[in-house]
Amino acid sequence: MYYYVYVLLSKKDGLFYTGFTGNLKKRLQKHDDGLVKSTKYRRPLSLIYFEGCINQQDATRREKYLKSGNGKIYLRNRLRNYLNPTG
Repeated sequence: MYYYVYVLLSKKDGLFYTGFTGNLKKRLQKHDDGLVKSTKYRRPLSLIYFEGCINQQDATRREKYLKSGNGKIYLRNRLRNYLNPTG
């Protein structure tokens, strides 16, 4: 089984939501349906980034990193063209 670390962008507040799951498609549907407490009132959401991991420990470690200050800098640099298409 694979695990996925993913980042959603709230179109409502412009902030990121980072999580991990064993079933990315199903988890995204839960976010879209408003069944995830932490994003329920931040919809609509867009999937802007994801990574695959071989095991849950690596996925949770990566999720924790992406939520950190350095992880947010990494994401903004990685997604520079998406987040700022003119610059």
